[in-house]
Amino acid sequence: MCPMRLPDLEVETHAARELVEITAEVRRAVAAAGLREGLLLVYCPHTTAGITIQENADPDVRRDLVLALENAIPDAPARGRYRHAEGNSPAHVMASLVGSSATVIVRDGAPILGTWQGVYLCEFDGPRRRTVHLQAVAA
Repeated sequence: MCPMRLPDLEVETHAARELVEITAEVRRAVAAAGLREGLLLVYCPHTTAGITIQENADPDVRRDLVLALENAIPDAPARGRYRHAEGNSPAHVMASLVGSSATVIVRDGAPILGTWQGVYLCEFDGPRRRTVHLQAVAA
């Protein structure tokens, strides 16, 4: 197994909360690196953003995911208040639930994703410029 560092992705987000598909950029990075077989780690080093693999056929699914997180983690809790002074505690909680990374199998030079799957940067405190790190282990 040989570790390979791929170029970082820089992603501009445009809303306070949104899922930005980065599948095409991930595929290009894998191809440019010449990775044929192995594992690819897609990692977000931000505490108010995350990475997920989700449906990419219907944009309503992305909106529904954000809506579900907003319903589960309100901006103003019913009892008490968030203690973090910056006012973005819901973004931190959402990012913790989504997670900061996803691992994808690479086979025959391409990430293996289901028919309807895409790789997403999940923005919960935007708009911002976000970095996504890609690290591979070649088989």
